[in-house]
Amino acid sequence: QVQLVESGGGFLQPGGSLRLSCAASGSIFSIYALGWYRQAPGKQRELVATITTGGITNYADSVKGRFTISRDNAKNTVYLQMNSLKPEDTAVYYCNAEPHAWVGGQDDYWGQGTQVTVSS
Repeated sequence: QVQLVESGGGFLQPGGSLRLSCAASGSIFSIYALGWYRQAPGKQRELVATITTGGITNYADSVKGRFTISRDNAKNTVYLQMNSLKPEDTAVYYCNAEPHAWVGGQDDYWGQGTQVTVSS
């Protein structure tokens, strides 16, 4: 089992910055990648950014140039630095852990979600 604990959500005005953190514990060796997804009311959950242990990153087009994902492998923690925030970034942000394929049939792990609200 992998446990994900998120922090850093909050309320801020457009143009502001926020950093989300997600600490992973448990069977860390089984994790291939960590990432962030978000879900706004009435919308589908969508990928924001992912990063592998080796540092390979992937971003949604909507956040490229504004968000930066990073990972501290020593602390088993993934971060999402969010700059130039827009109202459309408002959502519940979920931490995600993707198991290695060799685990076989293991579903992704999810954090409880943290609310990010961007409003003037």
